[in-house]
Amino acid sequence: MATWNSRGLRGSTLEDLINHTNELYRQKGLGLVQKIPTPITPVKIDKENGNISLAYFEKDSTVDYIGVVQGVPICFDAKECAVDTFSLRNIHEHQVNFMEEFEKQQGISFLIIMFTGKNEFYYMRFKELKKYLDRIKDGHAKNFKYDELDPEYFIKPESGAMVHYLRGLQKDLEER
Repeated sequence: MATWNSRGLRGSTLEDLINHTNELYRQKGLGLVQKIPTPITPVKIDKENGNISLAYFEKDSTVDYIGVVQGVPICFDAKECAVDTFSLRNIHEHQVNFMEEFEKQQGISFLIIMFTGKNEFYYMRFKELKKYLDRIKDGHAKNFKYDELDPEYFIKPESGAMVHYLRGLQKDLEER
């Protein structure tokens, strides 16, 4: 069974930026997107300060965020990468399955990847993710390189939103 410890907060910087962006979108009436909490059961709690130091995951989570933008249902996961090679081991089969089923229901699924070493964000379309996953079957390594990514889908800060993913979403919709 999977457990959580202090490493469980990896990605919190990216999530904080996305949460801020989502609140901005809500305030401007552009969309309503919520962070989906991962259900955990605490095992060790530091009673002095109330922090959970060890817990286990109750079940596999789906994705980090679900919501609607201008009538379009979206779901996405946030991932961080410190190097120029992103390991596909960071994306779990149950997440891919959920995103695929979401797409079949006319929703839009994607990843937001933060390349922390470059301080850059990337909107990865679900079909692009599937392309990288499918090539593993042909013997390719379980990763993709930063240089392989479509320059059109890098996310630029705009109007106070550090992770302004709506531009990527609009381009994604136009290409469908």
